[in-house]
Amino acid sequence: MFVARFGFILLIMLSFSCTSHEKEIALYTVSSLNFENILDIDGFAEPVNSTTLSCPRNVDGVVIQLVEDGTVVNKGDVVCVIEFTERQNEYDQLGVELENANADLNKTKADIEMEYAILEAQVKNNQAETQIAQLDSLQLEYATLSQKRIKELELRKVAVLKAKYEKKLQSLAIIQQSEIRKKELKIQQLQVRIQAIKKELDDLTLKAPQKGLATRPVYWLSGKILQVGDPVWGNMPLVVIPEMSKMKVKIMASERDYKFINVNDSVYYTFDALPENIAWGKILKKSPVGQPYKEGSKVKVFEIEASIDSTLTMPDPGFTASCHIVLKQVKDTIVIPQIAVFEEDSMKVVFVKKDDGYEMRQILQGISSPKNVIITAGLQRQETISLSKPESSLVREKVLLPDSLRRRQE
Repeated sequence: MFVARFGFILLIMLSFSCTSHEKEIALYTVSSLNFENILDIDGFAEPVNSTTLSCPRNVDGVVIQLVEDGTVVNKGDVVCVIEFTERQNEYDQLGVELENANADLNKTKADIEMEYAILEAQVKNNQAETQIAQLDSLQLEYATLSQKRIKELELRKVAVLKAKYEKKLQSLAIIQQSEIRKKELKIQQLQVRIQAIKKELDDLTLKAPQKGLATRPVYWLSGKILQVGDPVWGNMPLVVIPEMSKMKVKIMASERDYKFINVNDSVYYTFDALPENIAWGKILKKSPVGQPYKEGSKVKVFEIEASIDSTLTMPDPGFTASCHIVLKQVKDTIVIPQIAVFEEDSMKVVFVKKDDGYEMRQILQGISSPKNVIITAGLQRQETISLSKPESSLVREKVLLPDSLRRRQE
């Protein structure tokens, strides 16, 4: 009686133990799914196109005014002013030279006018003397021979002076024109030079060509963003205004992740700053050369550029993006979790749930991801498998693949 009761209690305990153990095993029902191998990596948004305002050529100056980083500017707003002392001094000196040249031209014109007036007076005086001499010549009929000779000489002298004055008047006009033209040319040269320098000085005040978010570039001498007081020279970037209508994502990938990513892989993005936003794109290009993760580091990262082809809301430059890169995608196939696959005697197996326990079944794997794997042989849809390895006492049967399929796996 005691033995029978003890046996009954033991049977109940074993049944309860097995039942409890089975309940602890998580199960998974096999079905058709779209397989995706997705690599998650961070990136940041930046504009596809941007306008860079640079220091004009042949300039060696200092920044004396600079827009704050991240300021929204309108077209025509002053974003940067450069002081170029050498060119400003040259402009001021040329201004003084121009004033002196104009004064010299006015003086030359006044001197020439005075000289011309004197000469005209001499001509008029000569004309009067000629008329007097001609009147006196009418009385020569009653004059002595010597008196006639004197009057003839006086008339000849007046005629000579007249010709001299007429010739001098003609020469004076030519001299005037040449002297004035010479000084006017000097003034024109000074004016052209002043206009050119004024344009250079005007170009030292940089204005926004369009509305946008003005950012300061990194100043390579300090490794920090550009500041007021920094020396600058020709073609150095001073202000960057991105075009907000089209953005891209820059990814700095580790060497391990870089190897798996390919051009044209699909990507979808989420943004911490815009929780409800999502965007889609693809990998555009991969830099073939890595760069140190930080100064002196042997660990390299590789730059990868990805497009933003569609989005609910276009992200601002600098927004961090969680990039979900679809490395592989297979539609409507048998996919199971990686944790459901086990290795037994160098074989890949799963444990299929049966009424009285489990069946250990050999499978053939296809492509896989860290989470999931495609099963190409050994499983059927709607079968139930274990996500953990059952006790050996619960495994009732072992089923192997046909030799032809097993050789494929090998």
